[in-house]
Amino acid sequence: MILPGMVDVHVHLRTPGGEHKEDFRTGSAAALAGGFTMLLAMPNTQPPLVTLESWQSAQTRAQSESLCDVFLYAGASADHIDQLPALAQHAPALKIYMDQTYGPLYVRGLVNLMHIFEAWPASKPICVHAEGESVALAIGFAAVYKKHVHICHVSRKSEIELIAQAKASGLPVTCEVTPHHLFLTDADVARLGPYGDMRPTLGTLQDQQALWQHLNATIDCIASDHAPHTREEKEQPEGSSPGVPGLESTLPLMLTAAAQGRLTYTRLIELLSTNPRRIFNLPEQPDTFIEVDPSAKYTFPEHPLYTKCGWSPFNGMPMTGKLQRVVLRGQEVVRDGIVLNIH
Repeated sequence: MILPGMVDVHVHLRTPGGEHKEDFRTGSAAALAGGFTMLLAMPNTQPPLVTLESWQSAQTRAQSESLCDVFLYAGASADHIDQLPALAQHAPALKIYMDQTYGPLYVRGLVNLMHIFEAWPASKPICVHAEGESVALAIGFAAVYKKHVHICHVSRKSEIELIAQAKASGLPVTCEVTPHHLFLTDADVARLGPYGDMRPTLGTLQDQQALWQHLNATIDCIASDHAPHTREEKEQPEGSSPGVPGLESTLPLMLTAAAQGRLTYTRLIELLSTNPRRIFNLPEQPDTFIEVDPSAKYTFPEHPLYTKCGWSPFNGMPMTGKLQRVVLRGQEVVRDGIVLNIH
């Protein structure tokens, strides 16, 4: 089966400042090994990408070090609102952290949020980390400012139902869901221990069921929220670093769901390629495609992972549907799960 190159609009490649967890080379290798030919990487790096200078420096590195196409979000910061018009000329989208996050990008205060929404142009999405009541706040901003709000990693029944109502009302709102919220619940936390710790945290079975029920209508994208940490960071006595890797497991999980009849392959393409490119106005990639065997069965992962952290919460899971080849701009870059010419 020939599919288009997949697009992941929510990854953390940890560069600059966290290269011991991941870097542009290892993260993009993991992407290709997972069937992704284009990535949008988050700005909560060290330093965060909240000025044109910091963004351009990181984007230049991404272009020179990555094995696939990588574009970086601009970060919203109350201290650098003046930078947003310049950033908007270059970055594909803005990221606002409306709930507690790790690092300095948590935006507090209604006035700061108002100024940020005013400063960002309507032509590019505003992506938000919003949970619970913050989802309602983000939708309200979309209504007031008539700007496209994209809600990241929706994980709860109440959130997806509110987003469905906002869309039915004609508001400019889109959203994404992660595979770990589709395939894991809070019942898996005891088994996974610190390796099941992420933000948003895993929801209930009812939350998970609601996400599946909205997969064909309300949800626009599947995004991995690839957030690698070392085993030492996950197992530290004072508490684990929240986040799980996902670039190499996302497509296998969704192919498995398609093989089980939980979604069509046409819908899989929409969620992982067509919609991400349309929503974020991403450039075409000529002569780019992936080849999968939809009936191949195996246990994940069949070979060592390319992500620098080297683990996955889906280790040992039976999968149906296997990536055979990736061709990027006419060049074969993955064959039988192996990334070619990586060095």
